[in-house]
Amino acid sequence: MEEVLRELEACLGPIEGEPEALREGITNRNYRVRFGGVDHVVRLCGAETALLGIDREAERAAGSAAHAAGVAPEVVAFLDAGDGCLVTAFVAGRGLEPADVRTRVDEVAAALRRVHAAGPVEATFSPFAVGERYLELTLERGGPVPAQVGPAREAAVRIEAALPEYEPALCHNDLLPANLLDDGTQLWIIDWEYAAMGDPYFDLGNLSAMNGLTVADDRALLAAYGERDLRRLRLMRAAAEYREGMWGVVQQVLSDLDFDFAGYAEEHLGAMLASDWEQWL
Repeated sequence: MEEVLRELEACLGPIEGEPEALREGITNRNYRVRFGGVDHVVRLCGAETALLGIDREAERAAGSAAHAAGVAPEVVAFLDAGDGCLVTAFVAGRGLEPADVRTRVDEVAAALRRVHAAGPVEATFSPFAVGERYLELTLERGGPVPAQVGPAREAAVRIEAALPEYEPALCHNDLLPANLLDDGTQLWIIDWEYAAMGDPYFDLGNLSAMNGLTVADDRALLAAYGERDLRRLRLMRAAAEYREGMWGVVQQVLSDLDFDFAGYAEEHLGAMLASDWEQWL
């Protein structure tokens, strides 16, 4: 880390004080660092994250496009040596809770509309292709595969076949509540590492799944966003749980962090299988 900070000082100004570790992630390490009198977030990217489908150049480009759209902090530096390092402006805000998201769907929908109009970037995303790649990597490295994977894959095939064609748009693809910040004035979306061109309905379904939205909440989200296809959103909600579960599966063979990835995988695959996706086929 010291070498990275020295390199950043050359373009951002001298460090003031000690770097402050921010909330623990399960992929990267993030620090609040004051360069030249201005607070920044320095993200030291995790090892082998390209295997998770993360394209660091696409992350930089997506973050910059989202900043231009007024919904993301400014990207101020990017180092591609080693595992990579991305530096953004620091936003003094609090991460939302799922209950906040459910009561602020109008704001979130407005932010997502701006994101989906902000592309393009040179990367693509499909939850179904990602899930298959995660399984391949797990098997290649001899990792454990939960019993839920078989039926979840079968469900994913049926869901993908039922979805309509779409016009690709820039999507965030990881709308956990902690990635939505409120600074007291506006809503910010952070952590663009999975951003790519994809189906905007995946963002809507991902937001729904990761924040426990109900069918009624989803109707309100669609109305605020300006769309009507509840069936498509609910199918993408299940696809989001599938992707999240398969991410947990592959992290068992990729990550060296002390985290219960097996439990995480079982939770999300179980949520997918227990959801109402078949009603919407």
